[in-house]
Amino acid sequence: MVRASTSARLRTQTERHIIANSPEFNAQFNYAKNYIKTSKYTLFNFVPYNLFEQFQRLANFYFLCLLVLQLIPVISSLSPITTAVPLIGVLTVTAVKDAYDDFQRHRSDRQVNTRKTWVLKNGQLVQEPWSKVLVGDVIRMENDEFVAADILLLSTSEPNGLCYIETSELDGETNLKCKQCLTETEELGQNDSLIGAFQGEVRCEPPNNQLNKFEGTLTLNGNTHSLDNDKILLRGCILRNTQWCYGMVIFAGKDTKLMMNSGKTKFKRTSIDRLLNFIILGIVFFLLSMCLFCTVACGIWETLIGQYFRDYLPWDTLIPSEPVPGAAVIGLLIFFSYAIVLNTVVPISLYVSVEVIRLCQSFLINWDDEMYYAPNKTHAKARTTTLNEELGQIEYIFSDKTGTLTQNIMAFNKCSISGRSFGEIIDPRTGDPIEITEHVQAVDLSENPYHEPSFRFYDQSLIDALEVGDESCEAFFRLLALCHTVMPEEKNGRLEYQAQSPDEGALVSAARNFGFVFKSRTPNSITISAKKMQETYELLCILDFNNVRKRMSVILKKDGKIRLYCKGADSIIYERLKDGQESLKRHTQEHLDAFAGDGLRTLCLAYKDLEEDYFQDWKSRHHEAAVSLDNRDAKLDAIYEEIEKDLVLLGATAIEDKLQDGVPQTIANLAMAGIKIWVLTGDKQETAINIGYSCQLLTDDMVEIFVIDAQSAGEVEEQLQRTREQIRNMSHSTHNQTSLSVVTFSEDALGGDTLSEAGESEVRADYALVINGHSLVFALNAKYERLFSRLPAGARR
Repeated sequence: MVRASTSARLRTQTERHIIANSPEFNAQFNYAKNYIKTSKYTLFNFVPYNLFEQFQRLANFYFLCLLVLQLIPVISSLSPITTAVPLIGVLTVTAVKDAYDDFQRHRSDRQVNTRKTWVLKNGQLVQEPWSKVLVGDVIRMENDEFVAADILLLSTSEPNGLCYIETSELDGETNLKCKQCLTETEELGQNDSLIGAFQGEVRCEPPNNQLNKFEGTLTLNGNTHSLDNDKILLRGCILRNTQWCYGMVIFAGKDTKLMMNSGKTKFKRTSIDRLLNFIILGIVFFLLSMCLFCTVACGIWETLIGQYFRDYLPWDTLIPSEPVPGAAVIGLLIFFSYAIVLNTVVPISLYVSVEVIRLCQSFLINWDDEMYYAPNKTHAKARTTTLNEELGQIEYIFSDKTGTLTQNIMAFNKCSISGRSFGEIIDPRTGDPIEITEHVQAVDLSENPYHEPSFRFYDQSLIDALEVGDESCEAFFRLLALCHTVMPEEKNGRLEYQAQSPDEGALVSAARNFGFVFKSRTPNSITISAKKMQETYELLCILDFNNVRKRMSVILKKDGKIRLYCKGADSIIYERLKDGQESLKRHTQEHLDAFAGDGLRTLCLAYKDLEEDYFQDWKSRHHEAAVSLDNRDAKLDAIYEEIEKDLVLLGATAIEDKLQDGVPQTIANLAMAGIKIWVLTGDKQETAINIGYSCQLLTDDMVEIFVIDAQSAGEVEEQLQRTREQIRNMSHSTHNQTSLSVVTFSEDALGGDTLSEAGESEVRADYALVINGHSLVFALNAKYERLFSRLPAGARR
């Protein structure tokens, strides 16, 4: 029995083993309960813990030592009350502030832990607080409720086992995400007796903080099924547009991914605190120097002169019946006496003033009408009184581009199909594109009963090509209608889409408006209306998108033919194209560069026909990789890589995501304040540079734009050295004040780093450095990071 328990504990180090509705089995592993705690203090440890944190401030520690000295009558000539009262006052004010902040955390914890949820026990639903939910329990959630723990989705009210969640509490994304349960558990429905008898056995990864990854298997009735992130609802999500759903608790409490990302509440020191500690340390050293000087002087005076006064003023003995101390001992005691007398050199009231100022600043922030956002009726909120002054000392800002600088409202703008570009209106007299304004008439799509009135497209030639049955155009939009993970739903008699990303929603919406309407999906089929003719495809496999693959594919079957549809980043798709498409690739690349130059987000589309025998062999190997708990991602990537090659290029899409109002002005003001800004995005080089100009990270006044696009460490070092020398030479020749802007991209990241300097010269010579993702990896290597970080120094005189 002991050996079995030991082996069970060892297994939990590498995997989690759970049986649904079996608390006796799950209890042996001592999994965390669903109780959470984000507060720092309790009633029992508040005083010692808070005092320990406060005495990390040197002034507080100094006055504590001083108070101890004043309690010794031999060396103290002042009452200890003169030090104790202000010290206790400072400690009390700070403790009250810390207690108030932690009380807010306790109240938030109590509010979360006492939320109610329905737990299935002995075949009946019982309402329990969140804190009593255990791993292995099956819980029921209803629309607009928070998810109580990390759960495996079992059944839902929606067709095909679908449910929709909002993850704004986890990742800030407000668009709904779709989750889908296994077909084997979907049939449980909301039958409490069936769900109560459910004994599914789950083996999965141990608790971790990766929000977008989950690996596990469900064993049910002797069959093993693969589990991934699409079947997991995380704590903190909100159930939307779904009447109810049932789920099995996988991770609870501190083991949930939300709490694993929260971290422990730490005692935060601001730069003002560090500066005050440094100043106080200097003052203390000055005080000790004065006391040392006085001690030496006292010892010399007592030895040479003071001994003659003993007849009139005899020295006291420190201990009764002990001899009278000598001059050295008296001098040493005088050292502490002077430390007490001169204690006012250290300004203990300075900390009181700082704490009061911080408290007042937090109120001023809350009351500031200039920080009131009228559209949402939202005031600024200072959630802590500790870090207010840090707002004025920010040096770097790291920001996402999509949804932060941009509106995150995607619109289909242009496309390239079989080497032909669509989306621009050409002036027949000059042959130049006409600028599209609100006065330009959009094409008429009203003949399509599914068209969206808000959709705007201005190139009539694409409509004409579809009307005459252009095969390439039809294949292009058929791919957009089929290759995605969007979920349709009927609302007030209209077809609406729920997409996990705005890009995907915009592409499916574009296909809909051009007559290729995605209508429904099941776990095994996709139905579309192509030019008012219904088509149903058997869904054989979905090859998911992720940030490493940068592409997604679906494998469909219709009329006995199997076809793979793929969409992804142009660099990724081009690497996997079939030979013999050079002309098409060249024309499409020209269009992609033009789209990126306009600041549009681009994707390439391709397809591949598959043989039945090959696909069945591939499918069996795919299933083996999908149910593996050992390096599942690597195995799946290898399987995906095998089938996603020798593709036929169809074309490319271009989507617009406009900047939010006031972004260029805001970034310009931040740059004037000396703040360096890095913006992350997934765009290619031309788009990154265009966004840099739009955001005013890059300007037309810049003297030179340097590009670093090497693919090896040695080439990156060479380009960095050459760039630094050129910047230095230009700076010396122009004798102007200089600054450097940095833009990084590579379908990974775009960052802007504007280093503004104040100087006497009013003439500036600014430069920009454009560095792709491959080069950035080498530039941030320990061997080259100093050279990379010193590039701005090369731009300074």
